[in-house]
Amino acid sequence: MCTTCGCSTDHHHDHDHHHGHHDHQHSRDGGHGHSHDHDHSDTHSNDHHHGPEQGAETGKRTTIAIEEDILGKNNRLAGFNRALFKEKGIFVLNLVSSPGSGKTTLLERTLRDLSHTLRCAVIEGDQQTDNDAQRIAATGVPVRQINTGAGCHLDAHMIMHGTETFDLDHLDLLLIENVGNLVCPAAFDLGERHKVVVLSVTEGEDKPLKYPQMFHNSTIMLLNKTDLLPHLDFDVEKCKEYALRVNPGITIFEVSARSGSGMEAWYQWLRDKAKGNR
Repeated sequence: MCTTCGCSTDHHHDHDHHHGHHDHQHSRDGGHGHSHDHDHSDTHSNDHHHGPEQGAETGKRTTIAIEEDILGKNNRLAGFNRALFKEKGIFVLNLVSSPGSGKTTLLERTLRDLSHTLRCAVIEGDQQTDNDAQRIAATGVPVRQINTGAGCHLDAHMIMHGTETFDLDHLDLLLIENVGNLVCPAAFDLGERHKVVVLSVTEGEDKPLKYPQMFHNSTIMLLNKTDLLPHLDFDVEKCKEYALRVNPGITIFEVSARSGSGMEAWYQWLRDKAKGNR
């Protein structure tokens, strides 16, 4: 959890939020966004000085309480986001993966192939830089960059503000590219309809077993970079078996964002779900 990895999610925003276009200073996102600098310093570092009367168990209970408090606040805001997306008829996906899985390349190809039939927008999460947001902007789709600093995931509050720059009445599909990390993003609900975990064939078959919470919480697994299989010692069936062991209900698409292999099945799933959400 983030209380132990040093990433604080408590942004001291307990006030009510009413979705709208507020007067914020614009950030570099093609003129469509505004800047929200979130302090990810470890405000929940558990700076407890245990005396003789305080043992490790007390510290453990305190850590658990803080984790529950952080997730409780996040889940309340996620509920707000989910209700808003439902009201607007927007299908929202949270794309998660390790760094280097090919998420951004997969997003680029998906947007180029689908944006003429679905009205799309993207929220890009990274610790630093707007490199990925610039790549997405080149597809012509509205994009909002969120930099988390030292933070290892997006949270519901960031998404709440990230959507303020979009015309939600004219969106069918919102794709959130989370920070590359298979641990903390699994625990943080953003208000999305589904988590989509991207796993590349260069990462090893046992990732679902090593990071079970992420694969358990995901509806879809995109097994990416299948064009590289002839050059790798990767057992596709074993990887799928591991994923299904962790989550028997997960749907798996074998795709290559580079070659386009298998992408049509992914597109059809997106089209069907987005249209059914209207």
